[in-house]
Amino acid sequence: MTKHKAGFVNIIGNPNVGKSTLMNAFVGERLSIITSKAQTTRHRILGIVNGDDFQVLLSDTPGIIKPAYQLQESMMDFVKSAFEDADILLYLVELGEKELKDEAFFNKITNSKIPVLLLINKIDKGNEELLSEAVKMWKEKVPNAEIFAISALQNFGVPEVFNRIIELLPESPPFYPKDQLTDKPERFFVNEAIREKILMHYKKEIPYSVEIDTEEFFEDENIIRIRSIIMVERETQKGIIIGHRGSALKRVGIEARKDLEKFFGKQIHLELYVKVNKDWRSNEKQLRRFGYNQK
Repeated sequence: MTKHKAGFVNIIGNPNVGKSTLMNAFVGERLSIITSKAQTTRHRILGIVNGDDFQVLLSDTPGIIKPAYQLQESMMDFVKSAFEDADILLYLVELGEKELKDEAFFNKITNSKIPVLLLINKIDKGNEELLSEAVKMWKEKVPNAEIFAISALQNFGVPEVFNRIIELLPESPPFYPKDQLTDKPERFFVNEAIREKILMHYKKEIPYSVEIDTEEFFEDENIIRIRSIIMVERETQKGIIIGHRGSALKRVGIEARKDLEKFFGKQIHLELYVKVNKDWRSNEKQLRRFGYNQK
C-alpha cells in the first residue's frame, strides 16, 4: 500500500506578488481575494487539496510589510506563524523584484531548516534574459532554495511545483476530513466576497478602513439568507460606501451575491448595511472580534 503524506505548505512574499492567485490555482477554488491592490489578504487562509494518498494544507498569508497600525501588526503575526508550523515554505517573488520588505523575515527564509521553494512569478510579463538574471540573483541570495519559474495567472509551471510539493511532504495521516476545502467558516467567505467588491470599486483609504461582519447566515434547502454589516471608521466613509441614492452599495451587493451563489451553489438573499465603528483598526477589542490579535 502507498503510504499517506500530509503537511503544511505556507506561501509568503511581498504584497501583490500573486500569493492569492497561486493559492487559488492550487486549490481550484477562489478562497482568497485577488485584486490589483496591495494588502488584500488580511488573514492566514487555509486551502486543502486532497488526493488518495496525500493532503496538502496550503496557507495564503498577508504580504510582508512594515506595520503602520495595529491591524497591520496583527497581519504580520499571521506571517510569523506561517514560519512556525510549515513543512514546506513557498517564497513567492515576482520577476524584477530584488528583496523582501522585511530583513528579519528574509533571514528566516535563508536560514530555514525546512525545504524552501522559491517561485519567480509573472514570468509572462518578461523575457528569457530577465528570467535568467533573476534565477542567477535568487540562487545567490537564497542558496538553500529550489527555484521555479511560474505564471500563477496562466497556470504555467504550477503543476510542476505542486508535484514537487507532493514529493517533499512528510508521511502523515490527513489532518482534516478528506472532503474539507478550508478551515474557515461560511461567514468568512461572505465577508471576503463583500470586501473584494469594495477593494475593486472604491479608491484610496476606503477599502483599508473597511471590515465586514456577517450577523446572520440562515441556510434553507434552496436559499441562503445573509445579513452583513460593512464597518467603516468615519461618517464621511459611510456616505462614500453608500453612494448617491444607495447606488454604490447596491452594486457591491449585486456583485457579491453573484460570486456567493457560485461559491455556495445556491440562491443568495443578501442584505447589506453600513455602520461607523470608530478607529476599529487600532482597537484591540475590535480586532479580536474580527479574528485578528489571536495571540
